[in-house]
Amino acid sequence: MKLYLLLAAANALKAPTRRSLLAAVPALVAPLTKAEPALAVNDELVDVYFGCGCFWHVQHEFVEAERKILGRKDKELTSRAGYAGGNNGKTQPCYHNLQGKNDYGKLGHAEVVGMKIPASKYEDFAREYFKLLGPDGSRPDQFGDRGPEYRNLIGVPGGKESPFVQSLLTATKKEGDKVDFAKGKGNDADLKALVWIMDTDDHPFWRGENYHQFHDGFARGENYPDAYNSLRDGLQGDTACPSF
Repeated sequence: MKLYLLLAAANALKAPTRRSLLAAVPALVAPLTKAEPALAVNDELVDVYFGCGCFWHVQHEFVEAERKILGRKDKELTSRAGYAGGNNGKTQPCYHNLQGKNDYGKLGHAEVVGMKIPASKYEDFAREYFKLLGPDGSRPDQFGDRGPEYRNLIGVPGGKESPFVQSLLTATKKEGDKVDFAKGKGNDADLKALVWIMDTDDHPFWRGENYHQFHDGFARGENYPDAYNSLRDGLQGDTACPSF
């Protein structure tokens, strides 16, 4: 599919179907821990992110991708749930603000998963992303959680002008050519079968709270092994987000 600039965006309905699952919010937030997996010499590591609905499920799939594609061990994993796509400058977005209400959505952000991967493996990770989408381009929770907080977006250095875009287009064709692309400007709409391409320089990844990391999936019964959930025990550091 051809990459084009979408000039108009529609408002999308929001559904709080997943938020009721959060009965309690423990812990503070931690920044990405540094990982130094074995890589080919001169294979640059790049910071990228992918989003398509609830980040719980997406994080699990990219953790598995890091293991499968890169052979990373637990302490080398870099996939983290977080936020991106808003226009709030250098303000750390949080899931809840001090009043216990949704914060990141009001700042124009969406739920994403950020990671640090070798540049040469970007196409492989992009293919894993497109595998998350249905034959018609719908995301896993398209008919559950809805609204700008769950929109499809991809972040790469340079955005639409990035050399990674060619790898992105190659990947989507290999996985069924199910979506269109548009240049993300921030605060974009939730549109089915459309993926916003964000420039990570302008719209960086913001690490999410500890209690969102390595969480069970959003679907009923989508529980992951304890070994996966316990990966959050090794997280370090925090942010200024409240610990409800």
